[in-house]
Amino acid sequence: MKLSAKVEYACLAIIALARQDQDEVPVRARVIAEGNGIPEKYLVQILLQLKAANLVRSTRGSLGGYRLARPAQTISLLEVIHAIEGPDQSPREEQNLASRVLAAVLDRIRSAERLVLAQTSMAQLADLSSPHDWVI
Repeated sequence: MKLSAKVEYACLAIIALARQDQDEVPVRARVIAEGNGIPEKYLVQILLQLKAANLVRSTRGSLGGYRLARPAQTISLLEVIHAIEGPDQSPREEQNLASRVLAAVLDRIRSAERLVLAQTSMAQLADLSSPHDWVI
């Protein structure tokens, strides 16, 4: 599965917010954008989509910014993808047997993929992307 740049940016934003969430301080879009190499105006559009999906919330004012709407452990990667790209499109009806067989196999692959995405929390991604003292 290839994620769009927009989904990748949304994930980076959620991860940044997950890392800051324990501080209880909203994070400005500019800080997230600069820290992740995302164009700020584009990020604001993405954050608005995440807000509409109730994944983030915003606070106005000089101390305003964005925070997660709920704990990162409860936000799945699949939810972020759906917030940005919408739900999966319904498959088209296949005409011949070979096409139907191929479509059935691809549906099984997509189902397995969705299961992994649904079971992967943004907290897990934040933890995996944090600096660790790796011992080899």
